[in-house]
Amino acid sequence: MQLSKAEEQLMKYLWKLEKGFMKDLLDAFPEPKPATTTVATLLKRMKDKGFVDYTLYGKSREYYPLVKKTDYFSKHVNGLIKNFFNDSASQFASFFTSETNMSTSELEELKKIVDQQIKKQKK
Repeated sequence: MQLSKAEEQLMKYLWKLEKGFMKDLLDAFPEPKPATTTVATLLKRMKDKGFVDYTLYGKSREYYPLVKKTDYFSKHVNGLIKNFFNDSASQFASFFTSETNMSTSELEELKKIVDQQIKKQKK
């Protein structure tokens, strides 16, 4: 299951806070802040999708993520590779490195990361 753009933005704030009440989440938004009802609707949808839950303190709800940020984005990237690059990581890498205007130093850093991962997998 996937989040809408608005849900994803709210989820990013929740990941950063780790947990928070409605006021905390509203405070995380830049101006102009969304209406409380908008955030409440997003949270309800996200709870229904299994992305967040809450602890009830009287009438106040403290929300927390059920899905880790790394897990969400890992699925997102893997879906992207599968759907747009014929399930080929090398096609994705080729597109990513040639179409994002990466500098030589950024490409060298990326190569270092790939080389480190190769070493880990060979162990």
